[in-house]
Amino acid sequence: MVCVMNRFALSLAVTASLTATALPAQAACYAEYKAKRDNPLELYYDVAKISGPCTVKNAKAQLRKRLKAEGLTLLKVLSVTEN
Repeated sequence: MVCVMNRFALSLAVTASLTATALPAQAACYAEYKAKRDNPLELYYDVAKISGPCTVKNAKAQLRKRLKAEGLTLLKVLSVTEN
């Protein structure tokens, strides 16, 4: 009985360590930005979750697409932060 439990514990430990190394934690990336809408002029400040590399360049590309769909124009990405 003890031998079976030891094998099970060893198997569980190996599985847990392989899973931990195979699936590294993905940090979330957030971009702080300013945008506008014309006629009448409306200014926006917000924070959005960004996928892929956590860079200003990537954030600009993603935000321009998202904001355009809402009738907004990206003015500036203020910062990007990984959490």
